[in-house]
Order: sequence, then C-alpha cells, then structure tokens
Amino acid sequence: MSRMIKYSEAVNEAIHSSMAKDENVICYGLGTDDPLGVFGTTLGLQEEFGSERVFDMPTSENAMTGIAIGAALNGIRSVMTHQRLDFFLLAMDQLVNNAAKWRYMYGGQCSVPITIRLIIGRGWGQGPTHSQNLQSWFAHIPGLKVIIPTNPYDAKGMLTEAIFDDNPVVMLEHRWLHNMAGDVPKERYRVAIDKAAIVREGRDVTIVSLSYMSIEAIHAVDELKKLGISCELIDLRSVNPIDWPTIFTSVRKTGRLLVADTAQQTCSVASEIIARCAIELFDQLKAPPRCLALPDLPTPTSHYLTGGYYYRAYDIASSVLKALNKQAEISGLKPQAGVALDVPGNWFKGPF
Repeated sequence: MSRMIKYSEAVNEAIHSSMAKDENVICYGLGTDDPLGVFGTTLGLQEEFGSERVFDMPTSENAMTGIAIGAALNGIRSVMTHQRLDFFLLAMDQLVNNAAKWRYMYGGQCSVPITIRLIIGRGWGQGPTHSQNLQSWFAHIPGLKVIIPTNPYDAKGMLTEAIFDDNPVVMLEHRWLHNMAGDVPKERYRVAIDKAAIVREGRDVTIVSLSYMSIEAIHAVDELKKLGISCELIDLRSVNPIDWPTIFTSVRKTGRLLVADTAQQTCSVASEIIARCAIELFDQLKAPPRCLALPDLPTPTSHYLTGGYYYRAYDIASSVLKALNKQAEISGLKPQAGVALDVPGNWFKGPF
C-alpha cells in the first residue's frame, strides 16, 4: 500500500524495518538520538530498539568507523549517520584503507557490511566547510558502493538494499530533499543500487543528473516540452557503480548529452560521464557534450554570492537550447519572486 511521505520519513522507515528484520543491524552517529533526529531521519528509533542498538557517538569519526569495521567482521551491520559529509572526512583513512579493501584483500572470505549516511548540499550560510558535494571522491574508491537517491521511494528502497549488501555503501542525501514528499509503499521493499532511472523519455537530448539536480532537471524538461523539445532525463541514483548501459543507450538514441552535477566540475562524476561517452560514442554524437557543475571555487558563505554560484532549472534549459542551436523564451523557469537563493522555493521550511 502506497502513501505520500517525506524523504526523511522514507529513510527512517528503511532503518526501522531493517532493524526490525535483523537484530544485528544497529544505528549510531552524531545526533542520532537528538530531538530533531538528524533532519528527522532517526526519530523514534532509540525508543523502539533501545540505547544498545541506537545511540549517539563521540566526535571521533575515524575511531567510530573503525569500530563499525570491527563490528561488521563479527556480524554486526552498522548504519552510521553523519549530519554533514564534511564531518566524515576525518574517517577517510578507515573507509578507504580498511573497509573498502577488506573483502578484496582476503579473497572474499569476509566482508565489511557498513552503511554510511552523509548529508550533502547547500543552505543558508553553510559556506565551504558545511556544504561540500564530494561524491566523486567516494566514487573513485574500488570496493566502495556509492548511492545518491533523489526521491523518497528510492531513498527507502536503496537504503534497505544497502544495509543488507555485503559491501560498504555510502549513501549521500541532499539536505534539500529531506522535506520532499513522494509515493512510498508501507511494506519493505528493495531498489537495486546499480541501476539508473529513466525519469522522462525523449529523442532530442539526453540529460543525466544526480541528487537534487534531478529535481531541477525535471522542471527544465517539462518546460522544454512546451517548446516541442523532447529530452530524455536519467536520474543517475548510483555513482559507483555507474549504470553505463542505460546512459550509452540513451546517448546513442539522442546524439546529444548534458550532465548536471551538484559538485565542482574538475574530476567530477559529470566530467567522467562526458569523458566516457566521448570515448565510447564519439562517432554518434551530434554535438559536443555539455556540463553543468559548480565552479572550481570554495562554496560562498554570503547569501548574495550564491546566486551566481549554483545552477537551477533555468540554466539546464538554457544549456539544452544551446546544444540544439535554438533560441526561445523560458520565463517559466525564472526564480520565484521573494525566494531566498539558499532555499529551493517557498515550500521549503527546513531542515537547514
């Protein structure tokens, strides 16, 4: 049975149902048992499962990741929760040199089933140390799976799949998505963590997007449709592995490619997709691929600078028109009057 719930509630349900199914699943992290429950995603879990399975942790990210690795080798599946990706960078040694390598180094005889939830994305005054989108860092690591669901349905299904995967999985959640509602079944289900989703079918251009940029891309594609432009929109969903067959099939059909990323352009997931398509499908491209990603600069803290730093639906639509050598008025995608540059729209009430 389906019903409309928020992204944050879908994440909560995935953890709750997984802990109910398997007593070896635990959940911990900074703020896990706080009244706000990490943007609402961990509310009620400690009350339901007790403080031995759901608990706060000290600000010792590297050490606590090491504990998760040791627990995993002894049959415990940890869901580590971090309120910002930026805070987790202290634990990269444990993640990269231990968790991601263990199964390979020991010939598959043992595994490290850890799920690490990291919050990414922008917001008022977050600046360069609280709003980084470093998915390409994690995607570069062999042995590590990296998922980045966009909607509540995928958030619940992919997180459930990740928790019971025998490999370490990083799940990246854009903070602007937590309050977005979607149709989500009440019962447990899983969504594959190695497949992209075709959100809109089209013939003129392929748009590959990820995380919150997929929401902006939907608005752009729907507006372009009014102008007679048919876009195929692919929500990437996973950045390691990347679903190359779905991307290649679409680009072969349209002959044009635009990739929208939430990160800086250099060495980004977007630039990797463009590079691979240029290598594999060069003779089938009708125009040079286009990339929409952030400037190679630290994120501005100032509200007044963010307007020239981030991309929105209007920019995606404008880039598609340029790829097609067309000119048209797309006034329907201009920013809402009175909406701050650091929130997606008037509907947004937090969390911040």
